[in-house]
Amino acid sequence: MTQAIPKIVTFEDFTAWRPEGGRYELHDGVIVEMAQPVGDHEDIVGFLAEKITVEYVRNGLPYSIPKTALVQSASSQSCYSPDLLLLNRPALKLEPLWQKYSTVKFADSIPLVIEVVSTNWRDDYHKKLGEYEQIGIKEYWIVDYLAIGGKKFIGNPKQPTISVYQLVDGEYQVTQFRGDERIVSPTFPELDLTAEQIFQAGAYPA
Repeated sequence: MTQAIPKIVTFEDFTAWRPEGGRYELHDGVIVEMAQPVGDHEDIVGFLAEKITVEYVRNGLPYSIPKTALVQSASSQSCYSPDLLLLNRPALKLEPLWQKYSTVKFADSIPLVIEVVSTNWRDDYHKKLGEYEQIGIKEYWIVDYLAIGGKKFIGNPKQPTISVYQLVDGEYQVTQFRGDERIVSPTFPELDLTAEQIFQAGAYPA
């Protein structure tokens, strides 16, 4: 669940206000306090961060995964705190908000974004999908490990699904992965990881 603080503010107001601690996003001028993720959600995010870090280190890529950085919308008074944000560090020198607000807005700075679905799944499949596409982020994953997204997104009957959106001619095209299917990532073509391995990262050990 998310809790909206019903006061319309600008992006500049939001960045000046944002306190230490907690996790907040700005949705069309409304400050939204993000609920503390549940354990399996955090396990999956941690697992993915570990696997992706291994890949960019192994390939000698100048990437990093920040803890609390924001992605600013290209078209609205919005900014988001992705579950996993991969940054291209050399491009950060062109980001006007990076040093002061740890915020990025240019596609060259953002090779990959991952959102792990929770109860506010509509944000991931509707709003953030459109915003990330408009920014021009080349790769966007939606990890729906609980299969709670709409049927039009993950099919009927619903089942745990990883949707990998790739930017092609300015529009996202999606490929979906389930079970033992190996994830195909444009950013990391040698990534050896199945959908089920990701889902199992969120399963509490017996």
